[in-house]
Amino acid sequence: MTRTTDGPPAPETGTGPSAAPAPRTAPDPPAVAAAPRPPGPATGPRTPATAATPEAPAPETGTGPSAAPPAPGPLPPPGDRPPGSAAPASAPAPVSRLLARAAVLTACLSVAAALLGLVRDQSLARLFGAGRDTDAFLVAWTVPEFAATLLIEDGLAFALIPAFSAALARRARGAAGDPVRSLVAGTLPRLASAFAAVGVLLALAAPWFVAVLAPGLPDPSLAVDCTRLTASCVLSFGLAGYCGAALRAHRRFLAPAAIYIVHNVAIITAMYAFGGRWGVRSAAFGVAAGGCLMAVVQLPSLVAELRRGRSDRTVPRLAAPAPRLDIPLLAAVLLFALCRQSQVLIERFLASGLPAGAISHLNYAQKVAQIPMTLSMMLSTVTFPVVARALADGDTERARGRVEGDVAVAARLVLLGAAAVVACAPQLIGLLFQRGAFTAQDTAATAGVMRVYALGLLAQTLTGVVVRSYFSAGRATWYPVAAMAAGIAATWGIGACTAASRGAAGIAAANAAGITLTAALLLAGTGRRGVPLRAAAVLRGLGRPLWAAGGAAVAGGLVAAVPPAAPAGLAAGAATVAVVFLLLGGAPGVRALAPALRPVRSLPQRLAHALTTR
Repeated sequence: MTRTTDGPPAPETGTGPSAAPAPRTAPDPPAVAAAPRPPGPATGPRTPATAATPEAPAPETGTGPSAAPPAPGPLPPPGDRPPGSAAPASAPAPVSRLLARAAVLTACLSVAAALLGLVRDQSLARLFGAGRDTDAFLVAWTVPEFAATLLIEDGLAFALIPAFSAALARRARGAAGDPVRSLVAGTLPRLASAFAAVGVLLALAAPWFVAVLAPGLPDPSLAVDCTRLTASCVLSFGLAGYCGAALRAHRRFLAPAAIYIVHNVAIITAMYAFGGRWGVRSAAFGVAAGGCLMAVVQLPSLVAELRRGRSDRTVPRLAAPAPRLDIPLLAAVLLFALCRQSQVLIERFLASGLPAGAISHLNYAQKVAQIPMTLSMMLSTVTFPVVARALADGDTERARGRVEGDVAVAARLVLLGAAAVVACAPQLIGLLFQRGAFTAQDTAATAGVMRVYALGLLAQTLTGVVVRSYFSAGRATWYPVAAMAAGIAATWGIGACTAASRGAAGIAAANAAGITLTAALLLAGTGRRGVPLRAAAVLRGLGRPLWAAGGAAVAGGLVAAVPPAAPAGLAAGAATVAVVFLLLGGAPGVRALAPALRPVRSLPQRLAHALTTR
């Protein structure tokens, strides 16, 4: 497939081996079932079939469980086809539009959730400031942070999405019973029991948890109370993550993308409703209530999918045996997610010995700085089920093209966002948080930390995108865990050396250095252990966007400092960053944007058709 050096793959037309397959979010993890292993990677080019491939379904639009038809099943993988038969045709052009629509839907809901997250953090800062109370709550906030990573985004989803993709492929090939329902019956009760047990143990061990995590807190009892409330997230987030992974594998993206909206609404409501009576404990109560809502909003869609799968099987078949959990795979993905999220533990442990407010400054800076990373990974969140399905069908070339395209687009988007964060950090933090108990000194400290965090955003994005290629085949691999452990060791060593002299900014620098090491190791190891990415070509393609981001950050910072008012400075700085980034060639090439522009180019024809057919 032809590629440009400064953009993602060329538009995919469905006639070559690298065309994108039909496709959620992301918040994203994993094959836990002992389903048949997918066949090995294709060893040569494929000959397109003469028959047309069925058109992919449209993404869910919120009109009900039946808003989109079920996804067509794949043709049998190479090992199951008769000798001499044609290989399956690549996905048609509508699949690219399907991915684009699903990514837009996910991105819109994620932006809404991110905005509500900012409102949540603004409310926390306004009501409780950046001192002892918020430090205590943020220690308890470690539980939902870890639960989201382990059970919704980078952990459980890496195991469940390939598992459901394999079950859907077996259903399409006419396997006995309903492999999808069998997978649910064999995994959900066991996982739910494990989640509940861990949550109860965490609530009982809350005093020891707080003592280990933040030994320097002046009021540990408040942190213990908050931790006991947030411990319920282990069960609620686990159920939410399970439902989300199943729905994304079925190419249903609306409900999984909406869960953080309801979660943030619950926290904000609880703080304003009970903050005067319970103090910062009200925020912890909102975390617990919001976790329950995250699972509840997805259940109707999942139940509808399971029922529809049963009704679509017109020929009764023998019941399929309940699959067992793939323990090595599950352990690998959870350990990777645990290691990645442990950066937060290191930061808060080191910051607990600094002056009061350091943990809060790190938290606010990280939350704002990571918004560009979250948005840049929307496409890879949507396409992860696509990569898993391609590998289940034995099409390694198609999976590689998809992952490399995701890396190119995500890297450029996050570099643009990182440049804006560096250029406009004081104006952004001042506009978002400087009110009530959050002072100008807090703004200056948080902005300085956020600029340092931004240096690691590209590596954070590359880690999130590339690690999917290791787990998308549904087989256990320990290399990502080792790469993440090396990054964590670097974060700890650098942070311990710099925290005393550089404060919170030194801890943020350690974070950026550690995740950069992890991203480099993951890119270097893909050829032998994951989807075989062309790492050298990927890195060469990032040269111009990196240079463009540096120039845009300098120019934007100079312009943002001119207006005295924060809103005017933010607007001027952000506009300057965008213009300079585009002029210096940081955006994808025209060929890379062609699939996204195609629906726009056809808009006049569609409008004319609609008017003439009335």
